[in-house]
Amino acid sequence: MAAAAPSAASRIAVVTGASGGIGAATARQLAAAGYRVVLTARRKDRIEALAEEINAAGHSATAYALDVTDRAAVDEFATAFTTIGVLVNNAGGALGADPVATGDPADWRQMYETNVIGTLNLTQALLPALVASGDGTVVVVSSTAGHATYEGGAGYVAAKHGAHVLAETLRLEIVGQPVRVIEIAPGMVRTEGFALTRFGGDTERAAKVYEGVAEPLTADDVADTITWAVTRPPHVNVDLLIVRPRAQASNTKVHRESR
Repeated sequence: MAAAAPSAASRIAVVTGASGGIGAATARQLAAAGYRVVLTARRKDRIEALAEEINAAGHSATAYALDVTDRAAVDEFATAFTTIGVLVNNAGGALGADPVATGDPADWRQMYETNVIGTLNLTQALLPALVASGDGTVVVVSSTAGHATYEGGAGYVAAKHGAHVLAETLRLEIVGQPVRVIEIAPGMVRTEGFALTRFGGDTERAAKVYEGVAEPLTADDVADTITWAVTRPPHVNVDLLIVRPRAQASNTKVHRESR
């Protein structure tokens, strides 16, 4: 089935967490697919550089510094749009890998605020513009952590379960409206910052996450999946797509090659 080109009314795509990793890769691929991408993240310098790169490649991109957990800032951002075609809720992340007994409540709170409340903020603020386009798409980038638990990950798992339930419930609530709700749930993805952020900058500990795994997913792999789902014909809704590397059978079953 051929990819559907964005219509004039729905050619704007907002991507959160676009300063690196999956968000940046998704912005590049959606721009190449014909969308005018709006890049949001807290790191203004990163998204401005990415916008310049995308524009230099002959596509269209705008950078807007934004903290998705700041509702007043999100509401102000949303006033710039009468219609948009796509919202990719990608901002999120994990902090720590402590067991429930010793997990830091501050980390849990921050993960919930970013992964769930941030997604809620953008979705609520931009839903009228998505409906107005006549062909809107909300993408929630969750995680396999939103579908299965693992030891040491309860805070992140709880947050991603929240993101999953938000997407699932929204789909029920707006059925009949011209807006699709797509959830993409990646497994093990090796990006420049995910594990490093999770372990507070500990490069050795971050590297062990991927140790012996021949080919974890890349940010481009996930971006390709997102772009494919978004560019299906308007009547086709990819409710949930779980994507893992071949070496990962589940959150707790990963093939690692010995050296």
